[in-house]
Amino acid sequence: MLYYEKNPHGGDIYAGDIELDFSANTNPFGTPAGVQAAIKRAVTRLDRYPDPYCRRLVSAIAAHECVPNEFVLCGNGAAELIYSYCEAVRPRKAIELAPTFSEYSLALERTGCDVNRHLLREEDGFRVTERLLSDIEEFRPDAVFLCDPNNPTGRSADEALKTALLETCSRLGVRLFADECFLDFTGGAGFVPKTAAHPALTVLKAFTKIFGMAGVRLGYVISSDAELLKNMSRAVQPWNVSTVAQEAGTAALGESGFVEKTRRLIEKERPRLAGALSALGLTVFRSDANFLLFKGDPSLGAELKKLGIAVRDCSNYIGLGPGFFRAAVKKPEQNDRLIEAIRGVLWQKT
Repeated sequence: MLYYEKNPHGGDIYAGDIELDFSANTNPFGTPAGVQAAIKRAVTRLDRYPDPYCRRLVSAIAAHECVPNEFVLCGNGAAELIYSYCEAVRPRKAIELAPTFSEYSLALERTGCDVNRHLLREEDGFRVTERLLSDIEEFRPDAVFLCDPNNPTGRSADEALKTALLETCSRLGVRLFADECFLDFTGGAGFVPKTAAHPALTVLKAFTKIFGMAGVRLGYVISSDAELLKNMSRAVQPWNVSTVAQEAGTAALGESGFVEKTRRLIEKERPRLAGALSALGLTVFRSDANFLLFKGDPSLGAELKKLGIAVRDCSNYIGLGPGFFRAAVKKPEQNDRLIEAIRGVLWQKT
């Protein structure tokens, strides 16, 4: 738990009267019924230790991702896997995007790593461009961290750039850590099929977002580097994946219809929400994920909180600043409430 430190993330709805939370980018439909049923069944076995090898879950993930079982390592959420990866690799120099998810640099700093931040440009819509390849050539890091789609910008790198990135890292002997925790919302192709041919490639995924399982804490990495996975495993405590998490994850992988329903909703509601926010005078950036980054009056977040609505204040992201916010895309009626609340706040300021 956090101990008298400021929470750097969204989703903290416990300190105030928040009715609608747009600050956490989880599935707008919540947790699938099949997963909830699996969790209820797991409750009858809480007196036993969980499987330390996550056998059923690993087999289910491997079948889902079309990789061998030995390519899969499960963890207590994506964050634990980020920290165990950095502990196992212990790079001296690394490159990450800015803005991006903060836990990469926090984990790297624990190992004494020199972190070089590749600043994404607002004028480019925070899109990842070939400039990243130039930075890698110049800085010659031991590892590169790519969040795709990126958090909080929502942008995915195009396929040609991702191919060039992997080729550049392979040529220079650089490890590539690809965080694809939001990729399932897009239906886009990821790096997983390339892991067999590239042992220096590690792909991170989680059940947190697409399956609405943030409170369960479950993620996994895929890599063909068995020594890396062994060292990552040694960096965490035994029984780190609970019985509840294992059963929930195994059930979730059978919820393909739930995932498709979610994608259809996001594809419809994301442009509608973006258009409505733009019409209110906010600067809305293009997103490929289930959330939107937008720019407005720096007081907007606090004013919405008074109305029981939370959006993610992104001023603490390196590369952003006051006035940047992120909002998850939710169901139509919830998105409408956010639009009307922002309209009311802005009207009061005119």
